[in-house]
Amino acid sequence: MPQAQITMADRPQDEDDSFILTATKPKTKRPPLYKVLLLNDDFTPMEFVVLVLERFFGLNHAQAFEIMLTVHQKGLAVVGVFSHEIAETKVAQVMDFARRHQHPLQCTMERED
Repeated sequence: MPQAQITMADRPQDEDDSFILTATKPKTKRPPLYKVLLLNDDFTPMEFVVLVLERFFGLNHAQAFEIMLTVHQKGLAVVGVFSHEIAETKVAQVMDFARRHQHPLQCTMERED
């Protein structure tokens, strides 16, 4: 069976061969970021805080030790800045880990300005 060919003469006269592309760039807003903070207490051993920082925040021992000292000396320290979901997960992981090891370590998050 022969195939039908469509030629320019077969097209309706009102069809225009040109077209205009308008690209509108959507205005996307970056999602807010959240600081994860560790709070000092008088009972959680410093070694445990270092372990938490290495395990849940991927810090090397020197970095973890430095942040642990900041928490100890200043009462709190920012240990990372993340999207809401990741910050929330980190806080939950740290709090669960501290509870399972019977330490009162507190970890919170707050919106970064």
